[in-house]
Amino acid sequence: MEFQDVIEAAGRAVDAAGVVAVVAGAIIAAILAVAHLIRREKLVYGRFRRFLGRSILLGLELLVAADIIRTVAVTPTLESVAVLAIIVVIRTFLSWSLELEITGRWPWQKSGGSADQAEES
Repeated sequence: MEFQDVIEAAGRAVDAAGVVAVVAGAIIAAILAVAHLIRREKLVYGRFRRFLGRSILLGLELLVAADIIRTVAVTPTLESVAVLAIIVVIRTFLSWSLELEITGRWPWQKSGGSADQAEES
């Protein structure tokens, strides 16, 4: 097995981990939400959204890592790096948007409004 084959396999494995993180997170979030609804707890929707959002964030980060592994290590052409840059910018914007939805602040802000605090008010 050559180096490129190993790197390609590693990229596919990290890609699969990203998909698993999103799918498993969605399933677990739904199961927890149903359990909270059965117990008639409050704020179920907000908890569901935060858990699901965190799962999507983790999945996006793993997918970006997989893209970097495959693009830089396997096919480092100018065109592939440009495509990677576009993908990373889009996924970074999505991550920041999700972070804002989950926490109520941008990733670079140390403190501020929290989604947890807003729901409890």
